[in-house]
Amino acid sequence: MSLYDFDLRTIDGRTVSMGDWRGKVLLIVNTASKCGFTPQYDGLEALQKRYADRGFAVLGFPCNQFGAQEPGTEADIETFCRTSFGVDFPMFAKVDVNGGGTHPLYAALKKAAPGLLGSQAIKWNFTKFLIDRQGEVLERFAPATKPEAIASSIEALL
Repeated sequence: MSLYDFDLRTIDGRTVSMGDWRGKVLLIVNTASKCGFTPQYDGLEALQKRYADRGFAVLGFPCNQFGAQEPGTEADIETFCRTSFGVDFPMFAKVDVNGGGTHPLYAALKKAAPGLLGSQAIKWNFTKFLIDRQGEVLERFAPATKPEAIASSIEALL
């Protein structure tokens, strides 16, 4: 199964296909509004603005599994992201990234790019996955990796 085969629910409740991003370089991130890494939204939005016209997109997936740092509704999250950080990249409905309810997209991402010592678990908010234009998961970046530190990896794929 390809990453493009997954259906997703947007933050405003529409169903879309990952296939809508076929042929683009992607950075997929599990996000949270009340996390110490939340200011990374600024860097993620900067990457989106810098590279969107070259076939790049950030996809944000809110998750409440780490310290209950994403407690709000999708509407709350959307308002927070847009008003606090000017987020314009696609955001999706809250997902689980670990455990029995793991979203199938995240199961595939974790399998393709395990973490330290081969662990498939996501350790915290703002774990990032870089996907090439063919839909291959190339790299997993730790939560502490700032978006701007990924710019050269993105540029190499564009």
